[in-house]
Amino acid sequence: MNAREGALLVLYQINKKDAFSNIALNKELKDKSYKQLDKNLITGLVYGVLENQIYIDYVIKQFSTFKIEKMNPYTLNLLRLGIYQLLFLDKIPGFAAVNETVNLSKKYCKKTTGFINGVLRNIQRNKENIKLPDPKKDIVKYLSIRYSHPEWLVRVFLDNFDREFTEELLKANNAEPDLYVRINTLKIDINDCIKFLIDKGYAIKQNPFIKEAVIIRGLHNIEQSDLYRKGYIQVQDFSSMLVSKILDPQEGDFVIDVCSAPGGKTMHMAQLMNDKGVIIARDIYDHKLKFVEENAERLGITIIKTENFNGKDLDEKLLNKADKVLVDAPCSGLGVIRRKPEIKYQKQPDDIRSITTLQYDILKNASRYIKLGGKLVYSTCTIDPRENENVIQKFLNYNPGYVLVDIGERYKNFVPGKHFKNTIQLYPNVHNVDGFFISKIKRVK
Repeated sequence: MNAREGALLVLYQINKKDAFSNIALNKELKDKSYKQLDKNLITGLVYGVLENQIYIDYVIKQFSTFKIEKMNPYTLNLLRLGIYQLLFLDKIPGFAAVNETVNLSKKYCKKTTGFINGVLRNIQRNKENIKLPDPKKDIVKYLSIRYSHPEWLVRVFLDNFDREFTEELLKANNAEPDLYVRINTLKIDINDCIKFLIDKGYAIKQNPFIKEAVIIRGLHNIEQSDLYRKGYIQVQDFSSMLVSKILDPQEGDFVIDVCSAPGGKTMHMAQLMNDKGVIIARDIYDHKLKFVEENAERLGITIIKTENFNGKDLDEKLLNKADKVLVDAPCSGLGVIRRKPEIKYQKQPDDIRSITTLQYDILKNASRYIKLGGKLVYSTCTIDPRENENVIQKFLNYNPGYVLVDIGERYKNFVPGKHFKNTIQLYPNVHNVDGFFISKIKRVK
């Protein structure tokens, strides 16, 4: 099987089965024997198509008399793959992009082979004549097509940010993110790990604010590396690490992670606690909790106890028991689009409106687990204020026994940028990390 066919199968899983791109891609690369160059090409094709899908579909509509909505998924995704190669990949000759796509169509959608061939060759001849909408007439439509974000999402951003910021944000969402890993100090010294990576020939950049956070360049198949298998490193973005740092769990603390899976923050908290104390890690899916348990074992962590429990329900056994509570709430994920570009197409406007109720309910219940003087961090991987400061403000309005801890001031040198009312909001286009909201609450009554 060649790389283009692998990319087609992954896109099919994402488009028709609503699979997450990283999961579908990892499964394809793991299940089949691809050379490293092919793995790189599959990854590039999948993310390239997803990042530019609205623009690519806009091009299809200009060159096809057949409506996209009527195309079978293989025909549509083959067109997308072919067009992406023609318009975005200079290293792939046009004839190769067309011929390879047409050859694949003979296996997956033979009846539309001639149609695919005709559309791609027409685009190849006329690609210099593709016109974008006029931004002066319709800025939303222009930004939507130019940066492949649905119009409703562009409007959400324009409602909260000015045009320049919005355009930079859309551009950043289509950029390749850095690969951050967290060095597991329970098993290896930070400097020793960095030296080992450098000796292996990888380019390393240590984050100045979180010493265990390093960017690695040149490392492929990270889960197959010795460092990963031995539990010396864990893939985790800087933003996610910052959440645990701000909660600041101490040795001997009793901590509840209300929405734990996949467990990156849970593991980091255990590391910060030197694996001394207790962490209850909860989620509503057993297979995700099993993943948490497997990671804990690999990382040499013993203090995590997993439990299947829904955060929107109240557990009276835990009232007033916890020193620290983490609510990394379910959210729209608008801060991690560059890692999961399919979010742009799978989310709908009503999803955000409905999820804020769930977020508030989880936060309200979780707050009752904190001891007097205990602290709670509420975080999301989104940049929509409705899910962030609006939820926090509503909670504070109805719960006078809690106050907001001023992390915006405390961490202003730690995380440069704008802060909302003592909280932290990270943006991909400002901080070059995942978009995250982080707030900290203290129980005073």
